[in-house]
Amino acid sequence: MTSAEQRTNLKFLVKLGKTPSEALELLQQVYGDETMSRSRVFEWHKRFREGRQDVEDDPRSGRPSTSRTDANVERVRQAVRGDRRMTVRLIASELDMNRDSVWKIITEDLGMRKICAKMVPKLLTDEQKDRRLQVCKDILERLDTEPDLLRRVITGDESWVFEYDPETKRQSLQWKSLTSPRPKKARMSKSNVKVMLITFFDVKGIVHMEFLPQGQTINQHVYKDILKRLLRAVREKRQDLWQTKSWLLHHDNAPAHNALSVRQFLAEKNITVLEQPPYSPDLAPCDFFLFPKLKGVIKGTRFADVDAIKRAVTVELRRIPRESFQGCMDAWQKRMGKCSRAEGDYFEGDNL
Repeated sequence: MTSAEQRTNLKFLVKLGKTPSEALELLQQVYGDETMSRSRVFEWHKRFREGRQDVEDDPRSGRPSTSRTDANVERVRQAVRGDRRMTVRLIASELDMNRDSVWKIITEDLGMRKICAKMVPKLLTDEQKDRRLQVCKDILERLDTEPDLLRRVITGDESWVFEYDPETKRQSLQWKSLTSPRPKKARMSKSNVKVMLITFFDVKGIVHMEFLPQGQTINQHVYKDILKRLLRAVREKRQDLWQTKSWLLHHDNAPAHNALSVRQFLAEKNITVLEQPPYSPDLAPCDFFLFPKLKGVIKGTRFADVDAIKRAVTVELRRIPRESFQGCMDAWQKRMGKCSRAEGDYFEGDNL
């Protein structure tokens, strides 16, 4: 969209008596990211208010600069820092530079690319970052002296599984020829019918899983009963860990998990708990590995009833190979390293 067109509309808005801020807001509604910068809108608003009629740029000597000099690189750097949403076209117009040169300066000289904001569970405070950092460092230091630490951990959590969970946009990709119409799909929502899955696993696979009865919620009393059943499963399925009493429990900081009665029960049973920092699904194996892996398979499938959900989930969990659980524990250690290098903040490249 040409700047001259925007200035023409701005001139009209000035004649309507709009303030600079009102004019900017109206232009943004029409042109979005292509809108002139705030400073340019205010500058041209002042010119039109003082009687200027011409909407074209003031005459400039010579052609737009195509040079990637240090001075031009710095000019582009300052423009981007001033408004990180500016388009290459607007930057080129503002600085009277060639668009190709601006693009090369941004991508090659400044090493930048335009991306969408990353969605994170929470904007962490400094205190929360410090806690994440400390927990990761403590575990990594233990791994130096106890290389098998994560192989003795049994980690678990709970999650809802829906009777129908729409597949993602990426999952609906399909091949089409140049002449065939684009496939269409109705927008769908998650169903109200759902069941709560509770599962625990280690480096070898699933240790214990169960489904919460319909209408029941997780509280400290329910969770303590679940832990009792987990203990029986460990005794039956992981006899080496049970006999040596060398296994550790890992779960998140949900209220039911952290209740006083639950902590007392674990202390009575001499079960060591591996700490999980708050607001850290990127450091919880169930959240970054097991549940995404399970739900990615059943997304888009409509189940007849709750029993059908349970059967499908059970089958899919049993299909996960042992190597995947081993890979999960290796990835967990790498994630803690990334978290440490990021000083406790959420880190990039956190997909398995």
